[in-house]
Amino acid sequence: MSTTADQRPIAPQPVALDTTVVTSWKAPIAFGIFTLLLLALAAFAPQPGDTTYRLSLPNDVIQLPELTVPAMPALWTVVVLLAGATAYSAFLVRSKRRVPLWLVVVYAILFMFGFLTWAGAGASLPMIGLLFGSLSLAVPLIFGSLAGVIGERAGVVNIAIEGQLLAGAFTAAVVASVTDQPLLGLVAAMVAGMLVGMVLAAFSIKYFVDQVIVGVVLNVLVVGLTSFFYSQVLAPNAATLNTPPRFDRLPIPVLSEIPIIGPVLFRQTLVVYLMYIAVALVWFGLFKTRWGLRVRAVGEHPQAADTVGINVNRTRFWNVALAGSIAGLGGTFFTIGSGIAFNREMTAGAGFIALAAVIFGQWDPIKATLAALLFGFASNLQNTLSVIGSPVPSEFMLMLPYVVTIFAVAGFVGKSRAPAADGKPYIKS
Repeated sequence: MSTTADQRPIAPQPVALDTTVVTSWKAPIAFGIFTLLLLALAAFAPQPGDTTYRLSLPNDVIQLPELTVPAMPALWTVVVLLAGATAYSAFLVRSKRRVPLWLVVVYAILFMFGFLTWAGAGASLPMIGLLFGSLSLAVPLIFGSLAGVIGERAGVVNIAIEGQLLAGAFTAAVVASVTDQPLLGLVAAMVAGMLVGMVLAAFSIKYFVDQVIVGVVLNVLVVGLTSFFYSQVLAPNAATLNTPPRFDRLPIPVLSEIPIIGPVLFRQTLVVYLMYIAVALVWFGLFKTRWGLRVRAVGEHPQAADTVGINVNRTRFWNVALAGSIAGLGGTFFTIGSGIAFNREMTAGAGFIALAAVIFGQWDPIKATLAALLFGFASNLQNTLSVIGSPVPSEFMLMLPYVVTIFAVAGFVGKSRAPAADGKPYIKS
C-alpha cells in the first residue's frame, strides 16, 4: 500500500481477472452427426432379424453363452441413448463446461454396438476375432503414436514416423532372414528407426530446417530406398534375404483364460507384450520422472529450461532418436511380428494415422494409445463385416479407417493444445 504527500493511504484497486472459459461445440456437433447417421439407418435401411455376438472361442476353458440381440429394437434404443448423450454434451458446452472423456468413450461404445447390431443382423459376429484383429492392427500405430508423443513433447514434430516404421520393417525382415533370429531383427529395426530419427533431429535442431519438410523428405527417402533394395536385392534373393521367421505366440498362464480379454490381450507375441511395457514406461517416464520433466520443459518453454541448466538441443536430439527407435520397433510387426515377407510401402500410411492418434490423444501416451486402438478397430471392422456379408458397401468399409481419423481429430478432440514450443527451433541467445 502506498501513501500520498499528506500520508493518507491509497486503497489498492481491484484487479479484474479474465475468467472466460473457452468452450468448443465440436463434440456436440460430432455427436449429432453420428446420431443422425444411426437414425437414418434405422429409419430408411432397417435390417430384420437378430444379431448374435459370439463371446468365446471353441478352445476356451471358460465358455460364455452367445448374446442374441433383436437388431431393430436394439438400434432404436441406442439412437435414443445417443440423442440423450448429444443433448447432455450440448448442455455442458452451453454451461461453459468441458465434455468429459468418459462421455466420449460411452458414446463411442454405444454407437459401435448399434452399428454392429444393424450391420450384423441375421449373422453371427465373432467378437474375439474382431477385437484380436483390432489390437493386432493397432500395434504399429501405438508404437508410432508413442514416438510422436515423445518427439512433440520435446518440441520436435515427427512427421517421419511413416519412414521409421518402414525402415524398421525392412531391416527386421533382412536381419531376421539372414540370422534366423527374430530377436536380432527386432534390435536392428530399433537401430534403423533411431538412425532415421537422428537425421530428423540433426537437420531440424542443428541446422534449423523446417521440421515438417525434413519429415516429409525422410519419408520419401525411406520409401525410395526400401523400394529400390526390395526390387534389386530382396526380390531376386527372397529365399535368403526375405523369409523372416515369426515370433511365436506366448500365452500367459491364467491371464490368457480370462473370458474375452484373455484371448485378446494375453495370447500374443513378444512384440505385443513389449508394446504394453512401452506404453506404461512412456507414461510413467513423462509424468513421474526427472527425465519426463526435462522433456516437457524443453517442449513447453525451452528458454526457461535453459536458464536452469538443461541443454535444450541435446535433450531434444536424444529424445527424437529414442522416439525413432520406438517407431522402428513398431515396424517389426509388419514382418517378423506377423511372419510376412517385406514388401514395398507395406506400412500403407500407418505413420500418418499414428500422427493423427497423437493429436487425438492430446499428446498423452494413454490417450494416444486409446486413439490408435480405435483406428485399429475401424480398420479390422471392414474385414469382419465383409466376411459375414454385411449390407455395408465395400467402398465405404475401405474408407472407414480414414473417416474415423478425420472425425476423431476434427470432431471428438474438441479444444486441444500442443506443447507451446512444438515445431519451433531453439536458438540460444
